[in-house]
Amino acid sequence: MTDGPASPAPPDALAPVGESASPEAIDPARGPAAPMDYDAVGESRWPMVIAVFAVLLLSSVPPARVTVLGIPLLPLVVGVLLAVLVLGDPGRIDRRSRWLRNVSLALVGVLVLGALSGTAFLIIDLVDGSPLVNQAGALLIYGAKVWLANNVAFALLFWQMDRGGPAERVHGSSRYPDFVFPQEADPSLAAPGWRPRFIDYLYVAFTNANAFSATDTMPLTGRAKLAMETQALISFVILTLVLARVVSVFTSGPS
Repeated sequence: MTDGPASPAPPDALAPVGESASPEAIDPARGPAAPMDYDAVGESRWPMVIAVFAVLLLSSVPPARVTVLGIPLLPLVVGVLLAVLVLGDPGRIDRRSRWLRNVSLALVGVLVLGALSGTAFLIIDLVDGSPLVNQAGALLIYGAKVWLANNVAFALLFWQMDRGGPAERVHGSSRYPDFVFPQEADPSLAAPGWRPRFIDYLYVAFTNANAFSATDTMPLTGRAKLAMETQALISFVILTLVLARVVSVFTSGPS
């Protein structure tokens, strides 16, 4: 028997074993706590910068078709555009700006144009039997350089295309998506507030280049479908012609 009214149980006593109740979870006036946003701030620019630097390194590997004063033109132009982007919006990508958007699109355009021109030069060399493709080792390096540059260029294109680009997505763009990821189709697969980042678009580009079709991420708009079809066709042509030539060199020797 007790001498007075029982004292209320402490808040933590009401929580399940192994957990402690937060004030938001037990305060009737405030209600349950809102789930933490997985990506409440803009994504880091560094994964994109690293990918672009990889393209710059690849473009410096011979042959370099277009040069200015002995310097390959593609790394020169891409380096300037990348420096402008990093200085204009360093760190995380969350600044809405028309000129930054235009510079980003210019960077993507230069990289895609460079990748397409590299593919065209490779095909011409293969068809004409250029000395550049008469050694299996050199040909594999040449083909890998062009294939990887295409994949990174199209990854950047997908990344900038989808819902107006990364800066728009972090501010909750109202545009319809160009791609739908599994985490968007089924929110239970990811943390609340999940949004695709550059690495997700890079994965889409590489799987599209290997499978020659969409895998787990589906293109929704016409421009997204056209971009993926173009990349898949380019990848198919590169892999088919390069591997056929390599087999020919191995079996019959250099021409």
